[in-house]
Amino acid sequence: MDEEMQKCIQLCRDCHAMCTQTIAHCLKLGGRHAAPEHIRLFLDCAQICTTTVDYMLRGSAVHDRVCRLCADLCMQCGKDCEQMAGDDQMVKQCIETCRKCAESCERMASQAAA
Repeated sequence: MDEEMQKCIQLCRDCHAMCTQTIAHCLKLGGRHAAPEHIRLFLDCAQICTTTVDYMLRGSAVHDRVCRLCADLCMQCGKDCEQMAGDDQMVKQCIETCRKCAESCERMASQAAA
């Protein structure tokens, strides 16, 4: 396993943890932060991050496709959070974590496709 993949695995783990923590935070905030579609997107992002880690760890031949889906969901989650962030530091941190994960997964998907 190369260094880029190890970094991507760690970023996916970080994103899973951040999304999971942000779900609890948004539920406490209530209102639009706790909207079902917003929470579902966090859950989707967290789950695809865990799944992506599993595919990379076992050296799956299709990990590039899973990485691309992970990148898409992480970007979507980050964009959704941007609309609600305001001055909320936890939501801002989630945006940054999702972006880093998306960028790394996109690189992994591109490397495998090349």
